[in-house]
Amino acid sequence: MSEMSNLESYPPVFRNLNSADPQIAERKNSMEDIQDSAPVPVVDFQCLSPDNLGEACKDWGIFRLVNHGIPTSLLSKLEDHARKLFSLSFESKQALLTSPYMSYFWGTPALTPSGAALRGALNMNCLEGLNVPLSQLPQFQPEDPVLDCFRLLLEEYGSHLSRIATTLFEAMAKNLNLAPKQSESKLAESTGFIRVYRYPPSGEAWGMMAHTDSSVLSIVNQDQVGGLEIFKDNRWFLVNPIPNTLLVHIGDVMQAISNDEYISVEHRVRVKKEEERFSICYFVFPANGSVIRSSKYKPFTYADFQEQVQKDTKTLGYKVGLQRFKLNADMID
Repeated sequence: MSEMSNLESYPPVFRNLNSADPQIAERKNSMEDIQDSAPVPVVDFQCLSPDNLGEACKDWGIFRLVNHGIPTSLLSKLEDHARKLFSLSFESKQALLTSPYMSYFWGTPALTPSGAALRGALNMNCLEGLNVPLSQLPQFQPEDPVLDCFRLLLEEYGSHLSRIATTLFEAMAKNLNLAPKQSESKLAESTGFIRVYRYPPSGEAWGMMAHTDSSVLSIVNQDQVGGLEIFKDNRWFLVNPIPNTLLVHIGDVMQAISNDEYISVEHRVRVKKEEERFSICYFVFPANGSVIRSSKYKPFTYADFQEQVQKDTKTLGYKVGLQRFKLNADMID
């Protein structure tokens, strides 16, 4: 496996982000400058406070997790191996990372259930990524030693994240006074997958357009470059990176489970600095066939939700999300 540190490692469309291309210039001019950083609440995993956890989920939809128990050495190794893989030429990544166990995509975070990029979104996202369904990862036996080492690191990381997500969800279910039948199978470890993202250096561009996550919970490990922004109180705020912390996002499904007590946080990524940004994200969902029942929404499974999101992305160019399942919701064209 030979590495590259030049423009050839990026998809061709990303190689001129700092040029005088009129479309790029227009996009930059439309980006307002965000200065204020968000005082994102902190939750201590080792001594979970139901009150602090509930307030963070209700008021913010996002919190910083400290004392999560993941070794810093594992996080460093993961980032190092991700950098090695992404530094391969664009053509090499397309040829090497094609299996359902670890697939390469770019230009959009919207993927089909098989892991292929879902084309149809209105705007190009300046990112490339790896999609890794954790339940299938043990079947992945790559011949390349760097790829095989990365697989082992992802398996170890995935086991930590599964532990964290399960513990947090159980605490949230208790906080919401959910009956066992209401919370049963609403978070299934087997559905967990990891996305590893690389955002190219750019004068200024959107790495990921504004959206909410479709998951129950999302757990994000971002590097120190920064660029994540969240929408709260009708304005955007920066979420500055802090070493050795994770960011936990409430997803759409968790909002529905909570009868809108918890909020699925709207967020985006701005690529602004002259250096690459990396993030490693974990998403987990309800078990297949598990029906979400809520006084605010029509009953739905995650498969129903995913199908609707993909349909809207193809036909409208963007995700509508929970609004589609609201009781007595206005029709959306």
